Amino acid sequence: MEHLNVLIVENNCALAQLWERHLRRGGAEVRLAHTQNNALDMLEAEKADLIIMNVVLRGGSAFSLADYVRLLHPHIPIIYVTNSTFFSDGSIFGLCPNACAYLQTTTPPEDLAAMVEHYGRA
Repeated sequence: MEHLNVLIVENNCALAQLWERHLRRGGAEVRLAHTQNNALDMLEAEKADLIIMNVVLRGGSAFSLADYVRLLHPHIPIIYVTNSTFFSDGSIFGLCPNACAYLQTTTPPEDLAAMVEHYGRA
């Protein structure tokens, strides 16, 4: 995971920081955004190799942000996380072509880190 630049877009600060610690231990560079606008600013300043994004963003839209990413950086994979079962049928992959995974927020951080390693290097 060394030298992967990961952007985490998550409303829950404590959860985002937990993921950040696990990813940094593996050697990733990690930036945290808590809103759509914050994430947009970060992506304009520096490209990410992979994005971890909650499907439900307060004060914004994960799908609008994904459209922006797809337009400007079509090869950046997005791992979507959620605490709901709304897209559990896999329909998110039809809505967001750059979606590479869809996980529950309760997924163990070490499993998320393994997925970041896999998809970040793909």
